[in-house]
Amino acid sequence: MTATPNVPAKAPDAVATVVTPDAAWLARQPAEPILDPERPIVDPHHHLWQRRGHRYLLDELLADTGSGHRVVATVFVDCVAFYRADGPVEMKPIGETEFANGVAAMAASGLHGPTRACAGIVSHANLTLGAAVRPVLEAHLRAGNGRFRGIRHAGGWDASPQILDSHTKPPPGLYGEPRFREGFAQLAPLGLSFEAWQYHPQLPDVLALARAFPDTTLVLNHCGGPLGVGPYAGQADAVYGQWRRDLLALAACPNVVVKVGGLGMRTTHFGFDRRPVPPSSQELAAAWKPWVETCIEAFGARRCMFESNFPVDQVSTGYAVLWNAFKRLAAGASADEQHALFAGTAARVYRLDLPPA
Repeated sequence: MTATPNVPAKAPDAVATVVTPDAAWLARQPAEPILDPERPIVDPHHHLWQRRGHRYLLDELLADTGSGHRVVATVFVDCVAFYRADGPVEMKPIGETEFANGVAAMAASGLHGPTRACAGIVSHANLTLGAAVRPVLEAHLRAGNGRFRGIRHAGGWDASPQILDSHTKPPPGLYGEPRFREGFAQLAPLGLSFEAWQYHPQLPDVLALARAFPDTTLVLNHCGGPLGVGPYAGQADAVYGQWRRDLLALAACPNVVVKVGGLGMRTTHFGFDRRPVPPSSQELAAAWKPWVETCIEAFGARRCMFESNFPVDQVSTGYAVLWNAFKRLAAGASADEQHALFAGTAARVYRLDLPPA
């Protein structure tokens, strides 16, 4: 890894967002009755991969979506899965869309059950190519066979050597770079959205980007990425205050929607993965309540969507308990608001053709 100038290299024990879950630990999580089992859910953010000794492909996804909740469709999001081995480097991410589209075709056959996995696809393209990224985007659209919806170019960066940067190895200030913005400008003309994934100190960068491109739908991942490790450890109140101020400013941009989830990652301050037994849905809901309620109050239910972020958030909980927690958090919302949070917003943003109710 090349260090950013004047910034220390990352420490060998730096905390990563992606950690292989402990299956034996997860098996100790007590089973719970499924709350509101007939409510349709669109899971708008999950990954599929086979790497570092961890497999999470269609079988594992369907085992989770089939664990009791009524998950009618999902959206696959970039994770460097099955890139092409050969060809121009800028075209290698097309392999991920080809792979996800193949999974979607398998699920759409109905032979694997009712869940339409990968009904929407979000992949990566290097937007720092500027206008030259246009052929890459067009190749994604062809490979997606009508399912390709947008690009994620992760910008997670922090000066702390204790926090790993995003898999794209972004520089600080990526979202403000002229070449990045030149590439970003190619999205809206093709009907594509952008997934913003960064850490909470970078929310002002997302705000500037959203204001500069009001006609591009910008999907904020994982509640905006609140950190709770490295220099942010033990600073939950200060982090919450800064995060809330920046999130409220971002909510004023009507082109921004937010994925409510990702709070189970090890980079947060909750630390559920360090407990001897996985948490219950009541414990998750109680811990996440201030963050989740702030997102929903700021953006409104029609601009929020609950997400699993599996298998990444699997480091803290099982799938069925996760969605029970979200249902507890949404219990006081109206029927229309609950539909938006669990399915409606995702279906609209990703233009999903869902099976009949």
